[in-house]
Amino acid sequence: SAYTAHDPGNGSYTFRGNFLRKGLVAVDPTVIPLGTRLYIKGYGYAVADDIGSAIKGNRIDLAYDSRRDALD
Repeated sequence: SAYTAHDPGNGSYTFRGNFLRKGLVAVDPTVIPLGTRLYIKGYGYAVADDIGSAIKGNRIDLAYDSRRDALD
């Protein structure tokens, strides 16, 4: 799934305190530790920097700079 800082209920910063932008992803830290560098096909390199209540188990939420990019 994908998200942005512009989505309802989301803030502008990740759990680790970084400004939410493309290249950061939300993970379940019991599966992928925060700070882990990842390569995601079709997205590129990313850092596990955020968590979310809906991100449990083997799910990753990809951050984007714009809502249009996230919806695409």
